[in-house]
Amino acid sequence: MTLSVIIVNYQVKYFLELCLHSVEKAVRGLDAEIIVVDNHSGDGSCDYLQPRFPGVKFLANKENKGFGRANNQALEQARGQYILFLNPDTILAEDSVTRCLSFLAATSGIGGLGVRMIDGGGRFLKESRRGFPTPWAGFCRLTGLSTLFPHNRLFSRYYLGWLPADKPHPAPVLSGACLWVSRAILTEVGGFDEQFFLYAEDIDLSFRIEKAGYKNYYFPGTTIVHFKGESTSKDLRYVRQFYQAMRQFRRKHINRGLPALFDPFIQAAIRVRAGIAAMGRLAGSGPGPDRQGALRTLLRGDAQETGRVRALLSASGERMIVETEQEADELLFCEGPGFSFLESISFLESITQPGRTGRHNPRVLFHAGGSGSAVGSPDRNGRGEALVLPG
Repeated sequence: MTLSVIIVNYQVKYFLELCLHSVEKAVRGLDAEIIVVDNHSGDGSCDYLQPRFPGVKFLANKENKGFGRANNQALEQARGQYILFLNPDTILAEDSVTRCLSFLAATSGIGGLGVRMIDGGGRFLKESRRGFPTPWAGFCRLTGLSTLFPHNRLFSRYYLGWLPADKPHPAPVLSGACLWVSRAILTEVGGFDEQFFLYAEDIDLSFRIEKAGYKNYYFPGTTIVHFKGESTSKDLRYVRQFYQAMRQFRRKHINRGLPALFDPFIQAAIRVRAGIAAMGRLAGSGPGPDRQGALRTLLRGDAQETGRVRALLSASGERMIVETEQEADELLFCEGPGFSFLESISFLESITQPGRTGRHNPRVLFHAGGSGSAVGSPDRNGRGEALVLPG
């Protein structure tokens, strides 16, 4: 078998529904399998999705085993020559898989592979490629130097900001949201380290792959949507978990040989950064603007599917269908035979380009042909929305 796609789900069944539609399109014609591990979601994910995706293998856990452990659970059953670890809040383009497989086959000495990712608002995600969180890189990120000088080689090492985002290049750290690795390399270096319950496990695996003598690569030959963080609530607990995971990685791989006095400084800086991040998230979590009447929705995409969705939304009365972008509060892409996921992603990027004229940028939702929902997340720091279609 050529490929095993492994997805760990936790309470995002409608985002996963969209993801699975895109993955099935992307692996069509290949010898591939899709394995979903549900980490005791409690939202009926398996009951909802299994009848809709009979070709997908579902593993239902009775507890939340964490990201790394759940991926390893699926890895034990996977049969593919290549493994794609994929987040449930992602959308692949129809040609994403074939393009990545071709790059893997053509690049000697390659370890892991990551791709160009954008968020639900069409903005490039810097974590598509990263450097190792060395003390200096971590210091620049924690103090904001990397933000002040995003393209300076000295200060932007964490996100490799001096390297072009539109060209492939080595990238020491790849995101676990879309991480390609061959089975042979995983057999050699091992899967995810299960001491990391959530966050930093992708950094750890990337580190071990490069330590074994391989080169990880960033590949912008395909772009995917990563709605960013839909599997986790963005509260103080999230902030603490993230920085605790970073401390775990630092202690495992980087602390050796550092002066003992340096460790408390880094710990203090991490706590300050966590506090700032938490306050920023709390400040941005207030109620949105009041709306009068129904949301104004513009439908774009496959003609048959937009017709079906138009009828369903009009009957519900919760949305008012409009015909121009200037009138719209939201833009709903409807995938189908006449409008691909690739076109949806390209369209999303086009409407968020700098200098674009227009009254405003409406928020964007994505709908897969024949599915019962549409999802979107315009702000990487906010919660997304799942629109369940009536009927």
